[in-house]
Amino acid sequence: MQDWQHFRLNWVSLHHPDALPEPGQTVAILAHALGLWVLNASRVVYVLEETEPVQRYAFAYGTLPEHAECGEERFQVEWRADDDSVWYDLYAFSRPQQLLSKIAYPYVRRKQKQFARDSLQAMKAAVGKDKK
Repeated sequence: MQDWQHFRLNWVSLHHPDALPEPGQTVAILAHALGLWVLNASRVVYVLEETEPVQRYAFAYGTLPEHAECGEERFQVEWRADDDSVWYDLYAFSRPQQLLSKIAYPYVRRKQKQFARDSLQAMKAAVGKDKK
């Protein structure tokens, strides 16, 4: 996740993907929606690294004032030694903040759900690459 693999999608591009997530870092996401490219900025709020009882890495960012939505997203991956399972979790909450996102709210929700599905597939692909 520190390499932002979960953002390597054909309709989303992250600006400065070489920077590690750290509190205070601004993240700019360019997304293709409704034939437009929409730039949204957020700020990393926290990074979490735990080793007990499971190994866990997570970070969250909150939207900035000009973002289409107002809210937060947390990305988390954990490894459980007892069964050798790996879990990826994306937790988000938001509400429309800009006029266009208010008007197109049902479409925006579909794109958010698409991002969650695509992000999971990107993580699966990234893990598969590491095994080869």
